[in-house]
Amino acid sequence: MSSAYTAAAPRSPLVWVFLLLLMLASGAAIPAQGRVNAALTTEIGDPVLAATISFSVGSVILLLVTFGTGRGRRALGRVAPAVREGRIRWWYFLAGCVGAYFVLTQTLSIGLIGVAVFTVAVVTGQTLGGLLWDRIGLGPAGRMRLNPFRVGGAALTVLAVLWAVSPQLVASGQGPAWLALVLLPLSGGFLQAAQQAINGRHSAAYQSPAPGTLFNFLAGTLFLLLVWAGKAVVSGVDPALSLTWWHYLGGPLGIIFIALGALLVTRVGVLIAAMGMIAGQLLGSLLLDVLLPTPGSLVTTATVLGTGLTLLAVVLASLPDILRGRPGPKSRA
Repeated sequence: MSSAYTAAAPRSPLVWVFLLLLMLASGAAIPAQGRVNAALTTEIGDPVLAATISFSVGSVILLLVTFGTGRGRRALGRVAPAVREGRIRWWYFLAGCVGAYFVLTQTLSIGLIGVAVFTVAVVTGQTLGGLLWDRIGLGPAGRMRLNPFRVGGAALTVLAVLWAVSPQLVASGQGPAWLALVLLPLSGGFLQAAQQAINGRHSAAYQSPAPGTLFNFLAGTLFLLLVWAGKAVVSGVDPALSLTWWHYLGGPLGIIFIALGALLVTRVGVLIAAMGMIAGQLLGSLLLDVLLPTPGSLVTTATVLGTGLTLLAVVLASLPDILRGRPGPKSRA
């Protein structure tokens, strides 16, 4: 399948700065969502149910927005033609299952391996995934060549994250046995980069991120409901709800991450979008630890400087496009 779509690289430093701010905002939604979902899990005592509630709330909001607005209905009208013309494959609609899997890895592994190791594993997976999916052309820009700036920026991102969370790694004092659990968030980050690439395909085909975001949440909700039902059959469950209103903000925060990510992938490619959102994740985590600290929060000079280094990594990887000031490579067959 070929496409006439072109990934538009920033045409000026000012436009690039605006896109960087969007990447940071999208990434910052992830630690905020993690904090909300963790609080909901603590309240109801069931991580799978907490993830299911988060996705369900997001699905309801998106259904209301998409079907309740003229722009949303027009975007939905472009779905069937895109499928018939081959621009959208049937399995693109399953991308939301990846988001559900990521939330599950988040709720299941953070308590066992710690936030620092979880962050490094996710970032490594996202960065490797961004390189691979750009190279094979999964995103709407098609195949994008690797160059020293992109590879160097990706490597610098992982090193920056290691530096930023190094105080927590040292303080954790855990043995090596639990490192096998790192495969969960590592695979979650790797697949999440693929999810963003596919969401970019949706966004480009419909000229709007709304339908793709809705499909993500519906698929993720169904996936989590099946997992929760399976758990109920095997071990039984005791459904519960929280009376705290902000415990239900995980869904809206997920909408921000997925919708902005789908839009950004069409503009800068999978790798740069992933790296920018990684910087946003660290920045969001830093702000949460400073403004709303929780037990175990640790902010040091390494945390601040490592977070700043991720921003430098994004600039380095984007430098050729910034200097060219023209659209990126066209997608190929």
